[in-house]
Amino acid sequence: MPKKLDHTAAIAHLSSADRKLAKIIAKAGPCALQPENTQSIFDALLESIIYQQLNGKVAAIITERVKALFPDNVERIRTRHGEAAAFPTPEQILAATPELLRSAGLSQAKMLAIRDLAAKALDGTVPTVREAHKISDDALVERLTTVRGIGRWTVEMLLLFRLGRPDVLAVDDYGVRKGFAKMHRMDELPKPKELLAYGERWRPHRSVACWYLWRAAEMKDLPEPGAKAKAEARATKPAATRPKSLRASKKRPKSKSRAD
Repeated sequence: MPKKLDHTAAIAHLSSADRKLAKIIAKAGPCALQPENTQSIFDALLESIIYQQLNGKVAAIITERVKALFPDNVERIRTRHGEAAAFPTPEQILAATPELLRSAGLSQAKMLAIRDLAAKALDGTVPTVREAHKISDDALVERLTTVRGIGRWTVEMLLLFRLGRPDVLAVDDYGVRKGFAKMHRMDELPKPKELLAYGERWRPHRSVACWYLWRAAEMKDLPEPGAKAKAEARATKPAATRPKSLRASKKRPKSKSRAD
């Protein structure tokens, strides 16, 4: 199994192993999947917790409010969008009162999750980036999902975008499942187990396969899942169940009388 992303080898293997995916690769062009190197594991998971189930703009505002709770933390960090204020440290999170953390707009559940994340960063459950590179994908998933509020999908996104692991198949990701359904012109999204079994042919380059499935999900020339079934249902819909305006349009116009 390759330890690092290799786009050339991945595209060659995927194109050979899967004719349908090969067409997506040809249409989408070069793979742009590259690991980020701007966040610690703790920072990445802290940000993920804040962003869960929130609109991106709202989550960004709350993130900045959380950072602003610690004015003594004047460190700046480099991100793909430029310089930004640093995240609070695990020690700062645990030293803050629950009320202070909630004042930034965090829900009770997210406040508790962030405090648990901080505690597990200090006890070593949450590794440093250097330590994480020595741990297998499955072992990282097992360790990090012990943190409150962190599920398998969140860890898989970390493996893909922060650690650059080459063989991650995010079977629970909506975009990956949608891209697969569009590629195969399916009536509904595949079950995770179905996608996992099919994806065996993509090993050991399933991360790049995910990237191309995300591109497939965005392609306008591929039908949405279930589009064919919906069109057929509309075509065979009994006249009595059609909208009134449609039924009326089918009637012959009344002939005008001579008085008109």
